[in-house]
Amino acid sequence: MRLTEMTYKISSFNLPIPPGSSPPMAEAVVAGLAPRNGPANGSANGSGTATDHLRIEDIQVKYAAERDKRMRADGSAQFVDLSKSPEFAYLAKDPWVNHAFLNKQKPAIENGDSIKFLVLGAGMGGLLFAVRLIQAGFKASEIRLVDIAGGFGGTWYWNRYPGLMCDTEAYIYLPLLEETGFIPKHKYSYGSEIREYANIIAEKWDLTDKAIFRTEMKTADWDESGKRWAVTMVETRGSSEESKQNPIAIHAQFILAATGVLNFPQVPKLPGLDKFKGHHFHTSRWDYGYTGGEPDGQNNQNPALEKLKDKRVALLGTGATAVQAVPHLAKWSKELIVFQRTPSAVDERGQRATDVTKWKEEVAFKKGWQSERMVRFESYIGGAPSGEDLVMDGWTDLKAYHALIGGPSRGIVPLEKIADDISNSHTIDVERMNRVRARVDELVKDKITADKLKAWYPTWCKRPTFHDDYLPAFNRPNVKLVDTHGKGVERITDRGLVVNGQEYPTDLLILSTGYRGLSSGNGSPGHKANVVVKGRDGKAMNDKWDRSIATLHGVISHDFPNFFFSGFSQASLTANYTHLLDQFARHVAYIIAECARIAQNSNNSDKFSIEPSIEAEEDWTRQIVSGAGNFSAIVGCTPGYINREGEANKPKPVEEQMKAARGSIWPLGMGSFVETIEAWREKGGLEGIEVNV
Repeated sequence: MRLTEMTYKISSFNLPIPPGSSPPMAEAVVAGLAPRNGPANGSANGSGTATDHLRIEDIQVKYAAERDKRMRADGSAQFVDLSKSPEFAYLAKDPWVNHAFLNKQKPAIENGDSIKFLVLGAGMGGLLFAVRLIQAGFKASEIRLVDIAGGFGGTWYWNRYPGLMCDTEAYIYLPLLEETGFIPKHKYSYGSEIREYANIIAEKWDLTDKAIFRTEMKTADWDESGKRWAVTMVETRGSSEESKQNPIAIHAQFILAATGVLNFPQVPKLPGLDKFKGHHFHTSRWDYGYTGGEPDGQNNQNPALEKLKDKRVALLGTGATAVQAVPHLAKWSKELIVFQRTPSAVDERGQRATDVTKWKEEVAFKKGWQSERMVRFESYIGGAPSGEDLVMDGWTDLKAYHALIGGPSRGIVPLEKIADDISNSHTIDVERMNRVRARVDELVKDKITADKLKAWYPTWCKRPTFHDDYLPAFNRPNVKLVDTHGKGVERITDRGLVVNGQEYPTDLLILSTGYRGLSSGNGSPGHKANVVVKGRDGKAMNDKWDRSIATLHGVISHDFPNFFFSGFSQASLTANYTHLLDQFARHVAYIIAECARIAQNSNNSDKFSIEPSIEAEEDWTRQIVSGAGNFSAIVGCTPGYINREGEANKPKPVEEQMKAARGSIWPLGMGSFVETIEAWREKGGLEGIEVNV
């Protein structure tokens, strides 16, 4: 069946589509479904809490009511992207960069250079791209990394707030552990250790002097005659407004965009923020000069925020960052007021130090241990457990997370089975969510506060969080929860925040308000990096994504030769992000190495281009679209970054629905995606790839 024919058939049935896109079914059809079978009582532990008596049908009604009161007409437009806001750009200023040190270093890239590999991003993704290229036979001297940050680490460079740790197990989150021999100090590594590890990777693979920091890539234009990308960048060599802006123009044979997902902090469009006279900052730009403490003390486990002892602190937001920071703010602040729009679902963390003996005997005791551990983890969160649960934490207990990330257990859900699939997802999820809500009652003494902290949405609607000290922090007499009933803060005065007409005087406002969403704008690799990318014949990447996204394996697209990127659209999604980044890096390195061999055999090894054929990327797109129904349970979620702050719940024309469906992810989960691209590599022949020498 041709893609055009399939599109018509699917459109006629109003196929639901996945996260970050527009729902093709009427919201009531999906969100109002009650599971046909399953227990009326979802309690997992018989604790006798207030939620135990609720039937699944009642819970569905509660979910819908809680979602509806959070819906806003402005959707994701309610936020200000700090990278595009001159007024609030100061909130995104780098507090960590050492300009004096960097200015003394020999520049890794200079104006007029011609390089082989330009890697956009020096976080874990960029490092993995570089490492896998080296392992594929290329030289470190041929690679350059560029990042707007002042050092390696990506999100771990920027985020240094108190209590920062990875929320998936360090043994699977930190990549290349088998190659480096590094032993994480804890089951969930703290932020400073992860920053340290990024530098260890750079040093081991001779990449330390291959990165240019404080540098923003602006444009990339394809030069067909030279089979190169013409790239412009701007390096900032100082911290003041008068600091030197150093323009750089180079040529690169390949661009590898490892732009990550937590790049551009955002803040709500709050009336009065510009008039607030108290101190304020975004959590990704923590000001230890104001709070006391320092970002690298004892792995940032227990910083002494002693300067907050006489301060009234307002924390805006209750997402994953707030869950980690609140216990420390609660310990040190004179008064901590947490402003909540939507509560997080907070399960047990179970943090513990790594037992080195057990590490050697039970974790890293054989070749290939980390890959096996990653794969086992994926099978559990994908809804099709395979083998022993090696990680054994809250993630591997998520039986319905496949509703967001896909999984193999359901296969491709046919149109006539979508309603049943949604029902089944809710049925298997209700036990877990009831247990998480019951945990709030067990840990929070005040019943009114406990009720406000309960998450009324399915597991897949927001990233699950895990922490042992967040909920008990609300038992402290100096901690107050202000629930905004889903509406958010009303406005800010020069001295505090206003909710429901009541002003809360504030000395310090901490904006824990997240980042530009995964699918903001059109989600193109260029958009995600704020880079204007123009391919063959001046075709704009953003235009292609706006019109009709098409890729091969989610890593390369026709008309944009030698430009590789790292998902998510038309690729995969998982809770353990670095595993996915590593799979992209392995796949891209293989493609480039194989194509380089072809070019070398043609005696023109340094002047060739790689891109998928139109037919190959359309065939891949057809497979993506055919599985879009697997993500129907996303429709009706409470507003958040997963559904563009509720925009995905709003009806859209069929044409927009189908365009969005093309930007879906692999429906059968991470494990199946990896098996598919590995099988493609094992088959050989670079099927669907065009090498022009």
